[in-house]
Amino acid sequence: MNATIDRRRLLRGATLAGGGLALSAWMPAWAQSVSAGIVKPLPTVSGEDITLRIAHQMMTIDGRESHAIGINGTVPAPLIRLREGQTVRLHVENALDEDSSIHWHGLILPFHMDGVPGVSFPGIKPRSTFTYEFPIVQSGTYWYHSHSGLQEQLGHYGPIVIDPRGDDPIRSDREHVIVLSDHSQMHPHIIFKKLKQQGGYFNFQKQTLAGLLAGKDQSAKERREWGAMRMDPTDVADVTGSTYTYLVNGHGPRDNWTGLFRPGERVRLRIINASAMTTFNFRIPGLRMTVVQADGLPVRPVAVDEMQIAVAETYDVIVQPSDERAYTIVGESVDRSGMARATLAPREGMAAAVPPLRRRPLADMKDMGMGDMGGMNHGPGGSMAGMNHGAATSGGAMAGMDHSATGQGATVAPTAAACPPEHAAMGHCTPTPATGTPPPAASGQHAGMDHGSGGMKHSMRDFSVAPEVKKTPTVQTISPMPVDRMGEPGQGLEGVAHKVLVYTDLMAVERNPDVRAPDRAMRIHLTGNMERYMWAFDGEKLSEVRKPIPFLKDERVRITLVNDTMMGHPIHLHGHFFDLVTGHGEYAPRKHTIQVQPGGTATFDVTTDAVGDWAFHCHMLYHMHAGMMQVVSVRPRDGDTK
Repeated sequence: MNATIDRRRLLRGATLAGGGLALSAWMPAWAQSVSAGIVKPLPTVSGEDITLRIAHQMMTIDGRESHAIGINGTVPAPLIRLREGQTVRLHVENALDEDSSIHWHGLILPFHMDGVPGVSFPGIKPRSTFTYEFPIVQSGTYWYHSHSGLQEQLGHYGPIVIDPRGDDPIRSDREHVIVLSDHSQMHPHIIFKKLKQQGGYFNFQKQTLAGLLAGKDQSAKERREWGAMRMDPTDVADVTGSTYTYLVNGHGPRDNWTGLFRPGERVRLRIINASAMTTFNFRIPGLRMTVVQADGLPVRPVAVDEMQIAVAETYDVIVQPSDERAYTIVGESVDRSGMARATLAPREGMAAAVPPLRRRPLADMKDMGMGDMGGMNHGPGGSMAGMNHGAATSGGAMAGMDHSATGQGATVAPTAAACPPEHAAMGHCTPTPATGTPPPAASGQHAGMDHGSGGMKHSMRDFSVAPEVKKTPTVQTISPMPVDRMGEPGQGLEGVAHKVLVYTDLMAVERNPDVRAPDRAMRIHLTGNMERYMWAFDGEKLSEVRKPIPFLKDERVRITLVNDTMMGHPIHLHGHFFDLVTGHGEYAPRKHTIQVQPGGTATFDVTTDAVGDWAFHCHMLYHMHAGMMQVVSVRPRDGDTK
């Protein structure tokens, strides 16, 4: 239905979503009365010499003023429009009373221009100016943001669009840049303090007694089992809609940012997740999207209805609305605690129905790193129904599991955990054949599980399955049976009835520049302690790491990321693109950021062709701030003068 949304309809929608609150002040922002729509293009700067000024400012979101850090007086910062082949000089003035910086996310440039204080340059001192200068060697959709403290959360981020040197092979009649982000009235250091004090502080969607009595979520038995493991299946997002307002181009849901189109046009949407902590499920109800770029690089067109966009990822899509009607742009947070909302319309003042928030997902055994448990029926909501758990013991909440119904006996085929892709590539082991008799199980295949009398007992902190991981307080759990999840749509989207983008859908348009087999392989574990809010790689926070991760120039390395936590992590490598190992060979999609699903693995090949020191980190801002970051050091080979 197309019309300017009235209050009665929005109240009814809020009730359907489970709000049902009488006072509009307590309604979610997306369900309150909206403006006629803000049709306002992003301010744009371009040319060979660009001046940017970082300063404190106020911004208005849904009619409410809030403190921010912006650039040139705007949040998001101005759209920087460049062209492939030019050289740009960006003169950045820091008008703050603290150090600042700008990192050019996804751009290939000399490492000393990358903008990470303490890694590639000293930072920009208060009341001083620093000039970045580098050639533009690529095209596509990218973004820029502070790499100093928690300034990014306050609004220090902006979009970059680089036009190709010649004609753009992606044809469109018009385009809109869509910058998704999250904003809180609460200062980011206070947010971080509260997370340190209580990991689930912002989670207002925990399971309740009322829900149990109503038959919702987990059963009483399952709740006892998860409680014994000190795990919360509702712990999907650290910072939620309880404090965040989700923005589109700096505007809240009630502001109703609006992008215009003419029916029949091919409209290109350049979507950037510039949030600090929010994974967005992005869709436009009633309008199919064709994905044409991922992280700035072209991919073969893929038609989808929805996509999960991790923090720091960018996607370009083509939509072609044919009717004289409005469409709602929905950026729903992964935990369904709120949404970014905007509109595509043929004229100003139009709005479409805003869908209610969907039921929030629950973590399941796969999210705990227990694979799919041989295809066992986990039951609704990620339950462990159908298993004979026996009496709970002090050694584990799932002792006594009966595997007879799953066909798991003393001899089983090696799993992805037993022969990970990088080991198979090196010839270190043999993966399970597609057909034929499974080979005998390798010793330690089910390491971390007690096969004694009574069934199987899982250990969630068995370092024998992860020899790379240091035994530190940062490691609360280790995934016993992690599996590759790059072919899955993302947490909470497994059961939807429409097409959701997955990484295995993506294929490069052109043959990859380096198609060599890997020279070597390595595994890196993503570790955390939610109760103490500690995050790290391989159990070591950045402050504890003694030396960078070493590479030689032009090495070809296969890296498998193993997520030992129950939360997705967007992992970003500065200065490089990497090739996802998803079965597409020479046409593997190339990205700079990848979401590693809870309890799962993700594998990529990278050619370390950029000499210098580069940041490597989780792009969840508070995870990085808490220690989930290291430095990758690429050194020239002997005799190499470049």
